[in-house]
Amino acid sequence: MTPPEWSLVQYRVADSEKVTVGAYTDETVVPGPPGTEGLTLMEVLGRWESLAPLLRDWTPTASDAVVGARLAPPLTYPGKVLCAGANYWDHIAEMGCERPAELGDPFFFLKPPTTTVTGPGDVVPLPAYPGARVDWEAELAVVIGRGGRDLTSERAMDHVAGYLVANDISARDRIRSDRPVAEPFTFDWVSHKGQDGFCPLGPGLVPAWQITDPQNLRIQLSVNGVLKQDSSTAQMMVKIPEVIAAASRITRLEPGDVILTGTPAGCGVPRGEFLAAGDDIVIDIDRIGRLENTVVAS
Repeated sequence: MTPPEWSLVQYRVADSEKVTVGAYTDETVVPGPPGTEGLTLMEVLGRWESLAPLLRDWTPTASDAVVGARLAPPLTYPGKVLCAGANYWDHIAEMGCERPAELGDPFFFLKPPTTTVTGPGDVVPLPAYPGARVDWEAELAVVIGRGGRDLTSERAMDHVAGYLVANDISARDRIRSDRPVAEPFTFDWVSHKGQDGFCPLGPGLVPAWQITDPQNLRIQLSVNGVLKQDSSTAQMMVKIPEVIAAASRITRLEPGDVILTGTPAGCGVPRGEFLAAGDDIVIDIDRIGRLENTVVAS
């Protein structure tokens, strides 16, 4: 995997809870670029149109390492985390589904940002109830830098600040309620996708101008060193511009909003494999970075 040139991160020093914007290059945290002093990364994104030209001309130096820096979640916190479901050809094939004759808009679900979003090195808590079947989903996440509503697919990429690695953790046992009020109301997307710690993001925001073709990135996920997912963003059914445009027809997109774009083949559910306490999950996306998290019992 080719690492990014650099990415924007948030970090903490020592035992402080204060987050500071920095850059991540050569696996080293360095001070953030000029103009970001005293800001969170969400605030940087709120000023993205004015700051982006300055960032294009800036190059971090790994020798300026911040002593004692610990990576924090990159965004605290996005207003919305929108997730596109069933958006990879190889994933629908592994689920035993036929290719649709005609593609429509992707369907979306939401994750509660302040309780699901975590960062690199943070734990993934297993639900405390017995019999939880918790699965992994490696995803490329798009971060909005310029807001808008009813965007065209031709202009959608103009609204992208950059990209993150994401893990759409899912409680497969909760996708359907075991006691629905009536048969048409069996789906429970909040329990399935929205439990605490179910959206690790990181390690940092890779500016969009570093990624020539986001539809040609290798994406891999391993559990305890065993490769589970190995695919490419070229497998997306609905491509990134159309995903963004479709989301903007539902809700106004705002700076800092995160859109997860779907997961490829290799999830645990079709093979009956699920996460257990102590498991180490590693996601690598070419030119975007590596996200590592450990599963713990609640």
